[in-house]
Amino acid sequence: MTWNTSDIPDLTGTTTVVTGGNGGLGLASSRALAGAGAHVIMAARDQAKAATASADIMSEQPDASLEVVELDLGSLEQVHAAASTITDRPRTIDILMNNAGVMALPERRTVDGFEMQFGVNHLGHWVLTADLMPALVAADAARVVTVTSTAHLYGKIVDPENLNMDDDYDPWRAYGRSKLANFHFAIGLQREFERHGIATASLAAHPGLSRTNLQVNTVHHGGGGPAGPFFERLAAWTGMSPDNGARSQLRAATDPTASGGEFYGPLFGNNGPPVRKPIVRRDLEEGIATLWEVSEQATGVTLDVDGAVAR
Repeated sequence: MTWNTSDIPDLTGTTTVVTGGNGGLGLASSRALAGAGAHVIMAARDQAKAATASADIMSEQPDASLEVVELDLGSLEQVHAAASTITDRPRTIDILMNNAGVMALPERRTVDGFEMQFGVNHLGHWVLTADLMPALVAADAARVVTVTSTAHLYGKIVDPENLNMDDDYDPWRAYGRSKLANFHFAIGLQREFERHGIATASLAAHPGLSRTNLQVNTVHHGGGGPAGPFFERLAAWTGMSPDNGARSQLRAATDPTASGGEFYGPLFGNNGPPVRKPIVRRDLEEGIATLWEVSEQATGVTLDVDGAVAR
């Protein structure tokens, strides 16, 4: 059976957080979740763009419940601040969609000195998820959905001895590495929830090839090398619309039949309706263990599920 956003159940009374909720797949996800009755927190760096996106949703859905929070995943201090803003009043979080990301940028660093793609795509989300953990585990059965990519298939496990790929940087290899980190994070987080015997679930999703600004921004910022313009044109010609591309992460976030540890993506690889995909990485155990070690050491933040449950 083909799954569409019309299959999203009633989400009235739930609270969702969508990183990068002001554009592309994040905006499509925010719109769909709000349309199902959820209170949607659109967490985004560009506040002017976020305000416009929020206004667009409200013009279509006057009864939508939206909130905009500033989130710069390239600054751990700002990630902590955003999480504090989200949790400054008592509430649970039913869905956290770790969606925001950058792709194939020229070599550069985050505010904290991390390679930009690994820092934004993974480390920022690691800290945000950790900070929101008490609100997640307090919900009846929250879900954390982390958006990866088919690029995770060519990604390599992060090297603890060369976190920033010094003297060995390649924009596409860095992107693949960050997307593999997203994949390992989703599966590893599910194991943490299972180890503690709680109903909170972690799932992974990938959107396939979608016509968003991701490819455009890559080329605009001088990234992607010779392949950048090719993928920009390919997405424009053959990519799915953002609404269709977001279906995989929306299914992972809302389908009552989906379970923790599952992975959703388009049926035909980079196109088609969202289906459950096989998990085929042979380096899963090593990848998860290394990612946890590196992430804790780099950020100084532990994913303390024990402490969150005890609150």
